[in-house]
Amino acid sequence: MESMDSRPAAPGHLWAVGTISLLWNAFGCYDYVMSKLSPETHFRDMGLGPETIAYMQAFPAWLTVFWALGVWGSLAGSVLLLARSALAVPAFAISLLGLAVSQGTQLLWLTPPQPPPVAMVVTIWGALMFFLAYALRMKRAGVLA
Repeated sequence: MESMDSRPAAPGHLWAVGTISLLWNAFGCYDYVMSKLSPETHFRDMGLGPETIAYMQAFPAWLTVFWALGVWGSLAGSVLLLARSALAVPAFAISLLGLAVSQGTQLLWLTPPQPPPVAMVVTIWGALMFFLAYALRMKRAGVLA
């Protein structure tokens, strides 16, 4: 019987990258949820001082929306990548927009009392840009439809 799916077979690295992406981005979602459900405990457990906790809790609603777009967009991108959907590309792009606005606003306008470590910021940006580039590559190769 002939397959209705005209896409090429998914390469093994798709499953590896998709799984790593899912685990990586699930942690971002966990951080977001815990910062909303139990902010004092969560931020204190992360080693943040009272000034930083107050700063995080004072985020305007619109900034929280972009933070949510960043983390939940990445999780959606990961799930869509594993589902071999081309919608992974716009999901990761929306996530990148959320990251750019939320981190850009914090670093350029709100000035946190305790800036995030540079290595962490670079790692987050690098991971998201890699996942977006990877999804684009798989879409161009016809693996995602």
